[in-house]
Amino acid sequence: MAALLPAEWIKNWEKGGKSEFVQLCRALSENKNHDVGFRDIQQALYELAYHVVRGNLKHDQASNVLGDVIEFREDMPSILADVFCILDIETSCLEEKNKRDHFTQLVLACLYLVSDTVLKERLDPETLESLGLIKQSQQFNQKSVKIKTKLFYKQQKFNLLREENEGYAKLIAELGQDLSGSITSDLILENIKSLIGCFNLDPNRVLDIILEVYECRPEYDDFFVPLIESYMYMCEPQTLCHILGFKFKFYQDPSGETPSSLYRVAAVLLQHNLIDLEDLYVHLLPGDNAIMEEHKREIVEAKQIVRKLTMVVLSSEKTEEKEKEKEKEEEKTEKPPDNQKLGLLEALLKIGDWQHAQSIMDQMPPFYSTSHKAIAVALCQLVHVTIEPLYRRVGVPKGAKGSPISSLPNKRAPKQAESFEELRKEVFNMLCYLGPHLSHDPILFAKVVRLGKAFMKEFQSDGSKQEDKEKMETLFSCLLSITDQVLLPSLSLMDCNACMSEELWGMFKTFPYQYRYRLYGQWKNETYNSHPLLVKVKAQTIDRAKYIMKCGDSSKESQESCHVLCRFECMAILSQIQKYDNLITPVVDSLKYLTSLNYDVLACLASFCGAVFRKYPIELAGLLHFDLLILKEVVQKMAGIEITEEMTMEQLEAMTGGEQLKAECHDTLVQFGGFLASNLSTEDYIKRVPSIDVLCNEFHTPHDAAFFLSRPMYAHHISSKYDELKKAEKGNKQQHKVHKYITSCELVMAPVHEAVISLHLPKVWDDISPQFYATFWSLTMYDLAVPHSSYDREVNKLKVQMKAIDDNQEMDKLLEEEKKQLEHVQRVLQRLKLEKDNWLLAKSTKNETITKFLQLCIFPRCIFSAIDAVYCAHFVELVHQQKTPNFSTLLCYDRECGNYPGFLTILRATGFDGGNKADQLDYENFRHVVHKWHYKLTKASVHCLETGEYTHIRNILIVLTKILPWYPKVLNLGQALERRVHKICQEEKEKRPDLYALAMG
Repeated sequence: MAALLPAEWIKNWEKGGKSEFVQLCRALSENKNHDVGFRDIQQALYELAYHVVRGNLKHDQASNVLGDVIEFREDMPSILADVFCILDIETSCLEEKNKRDHFTQLVLACLYLVSDTVLKERLDPETLESLGLIKQSQQFNQKSVKIKTKLFYKQQKFNLLREENEGYAKLIAELGQDLSGSITSDLILENIKSLIGCFNLDPNRVLDIILEVYECRPEYDDFFVPLIESYMYMCEPQTLCHILGFKFKFYQDPSGETPSSLYRVAAVLLQHNLIDLEDLYVHLLPGDNAIMEEHKREIVEAKQIVRKLTMVVLSSEKTEEKEKEKEKEEEKTEKPPDNQKLGLLEALLKIGDWQHAQSIMDQMPPFYSTSHKAIAVALCQLVHVTIEPLYRRVGVPKGAKGSPISSLPNKRAPKQAESFEELRKEVFNMLCYLGPHLSHDPILFAKVVRLGKAFMKEFQSDGSKQEDKEKMETLFSCLLSITDQVLLPSLSLMDCNACMSEELWGMFKTFPYQYRYRLYGQWKNETYNSHPLLVKVKAQTIDRAKYIMKCGDSSKESQESCHVLCRFECMAILSQIQKYDNLITPVVDSLKYLTSLNYDVLACLASFCGAVFRKYPIELAGLLHFDLLILKEVVQKMAGIEITEEMTMEQLEAMTGGEQLKAECHDTLVQFGGFLASNLSTEDYIKRVPSIDVLCNEFHTPHDAAFFLSRPMYAHHISSKYDELKKAEKGNKQQHKVHKYITSCELVMAPVHEAVISLHLPKVWDDISPQFYATFWSLTMYDLAVPHSSYDREVNKLKVQMKAIDDNQEMDKLLEEEKKQLEHVQRVLQRLKLEKDNWLLAKSTKNETITKFLQLCIFPRCIFSAIDAVYCAHFVELVHQQKTPNFSTLLCYDRECGNYPGFLTILRATGFDGGNKADQLDYENFRHVVHKWHYKLTKASVHCLETGEYTHIRNILIVLTKILPWYPKVLNLGQALERRVHKICQEEKEKRPDLYALAMG
């Protein structure tokens, strides 16, 4: 703290320092803030006296100025005595004797300012002796000890024989008379004083009797509270609390039960601040440590229940376990020990003393107090009363009457909420303490939800003023917290109540889907660890869900049981469905009994969602923003379009055919593209899909996906233009048809050639032309090859069926489709033959040209889907067979293409082994290249097998299985690989049977 007396004042004391000090003391004495003025004057006097002790100022100068300022305040002598007390302690510890002498001289000079009595209270006995105020310090100490003992330790005894019973009889008569007339507490108090004096009554016993009578007459709060308040002026401040504590102590025996009347009296006295909660709290049992131990024990028991329910128990053991559990439950149902803290808390809530009730709940673990039904019900009733005006104004549904709730006859109760802002300030805090135990009062649950709906309606309206938006945002945030901490957990603990679920959905559907799904996530993952009761309920429900799923009963009883579970236990069912997807259909059939909220919660599992969305009306918007996997399953279930990840060679070959052949094989390329193509007309599809440059540059769509979406448009435009040219100029010669097709391609693809230039840097087009790039990405396997064997296989199947059916049009359609595709492929090959000379410009080197071809064309497309890998292999073969200038087949095959199993498999399957021998390689060089490729494959395969990682081993085993007919061809490499596979068989036989099965295959 800064010094109040500058050094200049002390140096120039007689000239101006003294007057400055007097003015300072006057100003500090006139300060309106009494506490601040007191501290500052005390510091000023201390600094003045300390300058005397140090010898900077004479003691007579200090005593003179102190005489001038002593009249500024009534308590100035007491302040000066406090300063002397502090200096007495400080100087007694100093080694410099002169400073102690200066202090003694200053006190002697100021004896006319401070009375001897005050100094004897404040100064040390040795100091008093040196000042001559006492004769001997030892005698003074002895006398002081005797006086303190008499004051603080000697027990005051009342002569009970002097007390007359008649006095207590008259006292009870005074307190028990009819108080409905003009009798006041002041009149009764005067009579009580007279009785105490006349009959020598003990005042403490009188107060005890007043409290006893008040317990029996709780309806007269307005009489007894003022009476006790006035009576306390005659007693010590702690007397009332001690008497109440003694009363509570009397009922703390194991068999004792504290009466509710005592709790109520204590609560009323607390509410009127006649006693302090801290003083009364220490008299109540059980202790806070015992409560905490009980809470921890409940958590442990809940976890044990979870563990037992997740264990696999034999039927005989299960029966024994159930009997033991039943015995434990019977033990628990015995009367629990009296918890006086909870009893007082209940009484406080009933009279509306929220402040003290909140203080008690803060001393306990979260939700411990409200886990007791009596406390939860009392708090719910208080919330009922507090929200009543606002609920009547905005929450009551049209046509509903309801039962109005009267306010508490207590002016100190919480203010009733008239607006949403008051609801946030007064009620939301109560609900947070209530937590999941709002489940005890479904009516209050519905009221809170309806108020939430009313607020959301106001929140979403555009009429709110700008200055109110910040408040509304805060209210919305608080509503989300209440929903997370109170409403959803309470719904979990309620008995099956579809009405409450629908009521809550009425509010939930007004939330943006991001908030809804986040709340569901927290409900599932976090809420159930917040309270032992929720942990138990979750475990028991999951056990029940597994039982129902195991039974597989489709009866109405089972389906209604499913409805019970789906309050929040949808998660348990979904967990089973994730493991066993064959349960989806029966579960979907049973969901007819669910509520709208249940449906919204269920919108979180991919394949299950597809089936549910198809059968029941559920909002899709939020779901589709969440996960592409879910979109995949929704399309699959709702449109019947599936994607096959593992294809046989026959399936891959069939994918190169027409739509009739694909339909016979029951598959399609990519679901979403198929979904759009099958559900939109060609014109709508073209209108909705942007051009390739817009897709890539503005929407940042990957090039492979952009061309996948655009290919149907190019094919449609070319086909339309080709039909148009055929009609305009009639001619059936094959040459004319090819020419018209090529012209159609040039007209349609020319803008595409221009558009793709913006997709890559200008340097790219030095080696490969935009025409080649667009051609590669716009064609499909349908354009390059006809799967004759697949057509023959399907035709033969239909021929077999014809024996049972007279007419089979499907076979005719297949044959017509094959003929049509054959003609189309021939036209495409003619087109490519004319274009090939302009494909690869190779302005740099062949090596650079092949690198760009692989990076921009082969690599992205061969990993897009299995059929695209087939396409890439066929396209490379076609480019080679066309003898395309500047294309090195050997360089292409020698690079990274072999890393892609589908691509490599097709190369091997075609029997195409590196190019034309005459034009490209002699036999020895060919052997060298093949050996190098096999060596690289073997090295990579061995590395994957020896990593010990599940994914690497599984993937390489799948690849080796696919290329088995063509690899390995080198004996020593094959033997090395075989040894590694044999080792995998031995190591994984017991640990990972799936890897063992792959290795054995």
